Amino acid sequence: MLKGKWYQRKDLEVVNSRGDALQCSHYMPIVRPEGNPLPCVIYCHGNSGCRTDASEAAIILLPSNITVFTLDFSGSGLSGGEHVTLGWNEKDDLKAVVDYLRADGNVSLIGLWGRSMGAVTSLMYGAEDPSIAGMVLDSPFSDLVDLMMELVDTYKVRLPKFTVKFAIQYMRRAIQRKAKFDIMDLNTIKVAKSCFVPVLFGHASDDDFIQPHHSDRIFDAYVGDKNIIKFEGDHNSPRPQFYFDSISIFFNNVLQPPEDEAGSTYFDLSHDYFPKGNWSTFHELEYPDELLDSPAGPATSSTEDAIKQLRSRRPMSMIVVPADISSKDKQPDDQVESRGSDSQASSSNMISFELSGASPHGSNVPASIDDDEYVEYPLDSLADFPSNAEEEERASTISFL
Repeated sequence: MLKGKWYQRKDLEVVNSRGDALQCSHYMPIVRPEGNPLPCVIYCHGNSGCRTDASEAAIILLPSNITVFTLDFSGSGLSGGEHVTLGWNEKDDLKAVVDYLRADGNVSLIGLWGRSMGAVTSLMYGAEDPSIAGMVLDSPFSDLVDLMMELVDTYKVRLPKFTVKFAIQYMRRAIQRKAKFDIMDLNTIKVAKSCFVPVLFGHASDDDFIQPHHSDRIFDAYVGDKNIIKFEGDHNSPRPQFYFDSISIFFNNVLQPPEDEAGSTYFDLSHDYFPKGNWSTFHELEYPDELLDSPAGPATSSTEDAIKQLRSRRPMSMIVVPADISSKDKQPDDQVESRGSDSQASSSNMISFELSGASPHGSNVPASIDDDEYVEYPLDSLADFPSNAEEEERASTISFL
């Protein structure tokens, strides 16, 4: 029960175009207003996440008669699939879910809410499906290769720059061979130039995994209606209540959910998507006037309490950076992140240099290039990497023979 109404979770399975079974959940009211189809927001988790990360979204949106659908992307949680691809295959997973919802007939408009990898997935899909009513993109990266280079610098991995570039090229070829996609194609700035879906960006000001300038770059390139919110915290920080309130206002405007039979509504829907001008909002700033004037005071408080209770029981999935990236430890060739259960942060066979959870990956270059969900494929060791420009040229020549 939430705000005096009863809701249910329907667990189901959707099969993607590659034949992988995707485990999904749909949160909805037991009784629909007037029995009509309701708008739906699809929540897209990050690389180390799973569908249980949508719990906060459900608490925020269900009282407004917006249903919440979520899934374990292929390679994550309990779903099938061999790899997490940071948005490439996940985009097709999202298409399978959208097709299911439209065929089901119980959903009217559809919105997307993604975090980190899920934000990239949402943007890439939204550019291909202009019927999406609106998107919330929390901490997307603008270009995967740029991000990988930044992470090496951020976490002070002591490698010559040419060696890092060589490692990325090595990874690129390995990923093309095994996962059948090119990491160079994971560039959301290019996608933003052809996407017209109304969007709300959100990014933590102290995020050192995916730095805020990634959202700024996408925002500048985005051609549709857009706004951006900055808030205190880092990549894994719990999001502040005013940010959730802003998301509620946004989805109420773009999805136009039906009112309850009693006629009550929590938001003033007469304004445009946002007040004019960009919000660069931090916790100490005041709420927008329409939020203060709305009859949402007690409702917002109860939502905030419900989120606090949820966080005390199950924190959002997060990435932990290794405290020491040592050159002494070696990772076995066959070591892979174990697949999390649905009640835990999950991260399976990620295509990346990644670390998910708290166990460091040792000396591999991949271990250093870690992100909310990043490129797995562990390299066996640095022994095969060139130590100077001459060796790099020789290795490059050999690789093309």
